[in-house]
Amino acid sequence: MMDGLLPFVELGPGVGIGAPAPGGSDRVALSADARGHFITPGSINNRPTQFLVDTGASVVAIGQAEADRLGLSYRTGQPVTLRTANGTAPGWALRLATVRIGDVTAYEVDAVVTPSAMPAVLLGNSFLNRFSMRRD
Repeated sequence: MMDGLLPFVELGPGVGIGAPAPGGSDRVALSADARGHFITPGSINNRPTQFLVDTGASVVAIGQAEADRLGLSYRTGQPVTLRTANGTAPGWALRLATVRIGDVTAYEVDAVVTPSAMPAVLLGNSFLNRFSMRRD
């Protein structure tokens, strides 16, 4: 932190399938919390959820309880073995119709559901790589 300003991440137009939300802009700025994490509300398939930006996650990662709350049909997805910081775990790969943060929406976003409890949906690179990112 410099001069009392919180670091922030700005997502803007990039190379993937992303678009401004209807009536929105093509940028969103996220401020870090006191621990330096970027946590933000958003939505998956038009259902509200909480995201944690995780540039180390290959794809959007959702805990099973949250996937159930969101009404995702993940059990019809591809069974996968997930490699995590805590070892391997079973899961399901699926594609999300929409992921929205602020005024930007990405379509057909790869994701995984894990039976592990998670405090937020991890906003991984299957979403982040569709936008240019800048951290100040």
